[in-house]
Amino acid sequence: MTKTKIGLGLASLGRPEYINIRPHQNIDKSAEAFRSKTKSVLDEAYKNGVRYFDTAPSYGRGEEFLLDWHRSRGYKDVVLGTKWGYTYKANWELGYNGPHEVKEHSLSKLREQWKYSKQLLSALKIYQIHSATFDSGVLENKEVQRELMSLKKDYGLIIGLTSSGKAQTEILEAAMRIEVDGEELFDSFQVTFNLLEQSTLSVLKKAKDKGKLLIIKEGMANGRVFPNKHFEHYQDRYQELIAMSKKFQVGIDALALRFCMDLVEPDYVLSGAGNIEQLRENLKAHTFELKGDDLHQLQSMAVDVSDYWEERSQLEWN
Repeated sequence: MTKTKIGLGLASLGRPEYINIRPHQNIDKSAEAFRSKTKSVLDEAYKNGVRYFDTAPSYGRGEEFLLDWHRSRGYKDVVLGTKWGYTYKANWELGYNGPHEVKEHSLSKLREQWKYSKQLLSALKIYQIHSATFDSGVLENKEVQRELMSLKKDYGLIIGLTSSGKAQTEILEAAMRIEVDGEELFDSFQVTFNLLEQSTLSVLKKAKDKGKLLIIKEGMANGRVFPNKHFEHYQDRYQELIAMSKKFQVGIDALALRFCMDLVEPDYVLSGAGNIEQLRENLKAHTFELKGDDLHQLQSMAVDVSDYWEERSQLEWN
């Protein structure tokens, strides 16, 4: 069995709306209800062996909820990761008419968000640029890079970045070349990878060979791996996934996570579970292994990278 562990991402726990084609209806979306739910999901995750928890300032109150839980439980063996570079703008307003999060990869934004994020120390181990892109200029910003290297040395942090979009491969390749005073800056990469989006496989293997810590996010393609009548072009894939999930007696969610675990062999694959039931189903990925023909069959489900990201851009917040 691969040594990959399942971690828990708080994107759908820290805010009432998120990009997903499988919205949950008729639930209490108040902040206090989400705070209570988040703590119960975190407790369940810890009880079942999850030790890596991943959040960000743009995940609504995700950092706050994780901090509250961590302080109240006092576990010494958890690993926390957070990010900087996006600001949450929806302010818990349901149906918010505007961008829910706004990117800014400036030195001032890094310093502003670090003031809050550093409260997660000493359990905070992984500090990441949130969705690094060439357009944001962060991969060329020497001031930001020097600041991140200072945090790396002062607090013993693993400095990483997360990536999205069709240029993920190029972003990771550029990031692995960045040095500050002759030392490589980035030791961690959190990458969108799933049954449909497999474009980064070769660069992930290269990063793994260099000893980089790898985290896989969006392993269920924002819900698109689940049978859905609105995605007619995936119907053949859906039938194959249904058949294979029956074979292994797990849900498609566990199958999708296990695919990432066995093909990439990263350090962590993130569950984005929004409740205890989803988490329990996701954790079934630990109960089986994909090999040979099964793994090759799932690998054949990849789509064109440009088509994938164009389709994702059309998904709504709900």
